[in-house]
Amino acid sequence: MVTAFVLGGGGVLGAVEVGMLRALLERDIVPDLVLGTSVGALNGAMVARQPELAVVDRLTDLWVATAEGRDVYGDRPLRTVRRAVSTGTHIYSSQPLRTRLEEELGSARFEDLPVRLEVCAASIERAAEHWFTEGPIVPAILASAAVPGLLPPAEVDGEHFLDGGLVNSIPVGRAVELGATRVFVLQVGRIDRPLRVPTRPWEVARVSFEVARRHRFTRDMATIPDGVEAHVLPAAGTSSRDDSLLSHRDFSGVQARIDATYVASRDYLDAELGRP
Repeated sequence: MVTAFVLGGGGVLGAVEVGMLRALLERDIVPDLVLGTSVGALNGAMVARQPELAVVDRLTDLWVATAEGRDVYGDRPLRTVRRAVSTGTHIYSSQPLRTRLEEELGSARFEDLPVRLEVCAASIERAAEHWFTEGPIVPAILASAAVPGLLPPAEVDGEHFLDGGLVNSIPVGRAVELGATRVFVLQVGRIDRPLRVPTRPWEVARVSFEVARRHRFTRDMATIPDGVEAHVLPAAGTSSRDDSLLSHRDFSGVQARIDATYVASRDYLDAELGRP
């Protein structure tokens, strides 16, 4: 059996994946393969480096510290406007995220991890899905998490990348291609919420993105071959309230998100796989 953890994108909602990881690792479900997109790349890198229950405390501390410090999207409104005008492409600097990643991961490389990790990003020049599988991990995560309009495109070895969610937000198909026979999908819950026709300009981009990401995920799930076991863990810590215009800045309730999702995932795993 080859067990894969597939960690999807979702910005601040990625905190729920910490609760899922706790439920999995408490039951001695450890990955042989980790695939991550956007914030899922960050969470995934942490568990691939330390595939044991203790990593949950490290991740929780990271998320809570980010919530308290507002490191990633903490700029004042006037500064974001100035940056948007001066760059024409984004409103936040990627430096706070880079600093936090370097504090956690340092100079770690894909090749040195105890568990195989792959990170998805969208190549601008090739208009293609790109998988980072070797070299330094921090630049790969920055590329995978370069949310269009919020953070600048990330440059790695002369190529420019945007958020991996544009091409493969929840990379289930990749796990199957790489030989996984048991897949645990850690997602942030949006795939279950009904979409409504947008009525405001800023809603158009969000709805368009959701159509694309859900279409691919649904297709990948429908084509999983016989003999591959797939589990989509419940993201109980999110709701439709998280779809507002400024939700990407709302780090309040991080611990509550983690706890609620842990309980739901624990109950799901106990029902599906039996109690540990």
